[in-house]
Amino acid sequence: MTPAAGGEVLFGKDEVTALAPDRIVKLGISQVPEGRQVFKPLSVEDNLELGAYLRYRSREGKAAIHGDMRRVFDLFPRLEERRRQLASTMSGGEQQMLAIGRALMARPRLLLLDEPSMGLAPLVVQDIFRVLEQLRQENGTTILLVEQNAKAALKLADRGYVLETGKVILEGESDELMENAEVKRAYLGKDKKEIWER
Repeated sequence: MTPAAGGEVLFGKDEVTALAPDRIVKLGISQVPEGRQVFKPLSVEDNLELGAYLRYRSREGKAAIHGDMRRVFDLFPRLEERRRQLASTMSGGEQQMLAIGRALMARPRLLLLDEPSMGLAPLVVQDIFRVLEQLRQENGTTILLVEQNAKAALKLADRGYVLETGKVILEGESDELMENAEVKRAYLGKDKKEIWER
């Protein structure tokens, strides 16, 4: 939604730099924003249906959309338990699950996630990353993940890029970066290297 300051953004062969958000979603890109940004006055089910908004507008069969909702509930059983609950009354972890589920309802080819572990309990973070791995393996969904939990991100990723003040300072295969002393220092500090290695 923020205009690019320069350059161009390509998705496959399509230039998307100046496209409206709905056109970007139609091309197959969905975003899970930092801080979740669920529609708090709406129920879980309504939030998920909003994720499929453009699909409803295209008159796609409701059965396909409801099948995708079933898939989201299979990935995140807690959402099914709370399907009529208002998003505002859910925990941060449940809201993150809902934000991911809402993005999946658009059937993305590229899923963008911004800090999905932010402010969540470690067990919830494990659940989130388990689902992301499942999406990557089963659906072939490409995932672009921005995440400060470097260890969890690199375990999931094929490639990694380390940014510092907006510039790429390191890049490579995730296995290489996991062993990189500079990555360990930047994310955990010299005195916490042993925690990383656990």
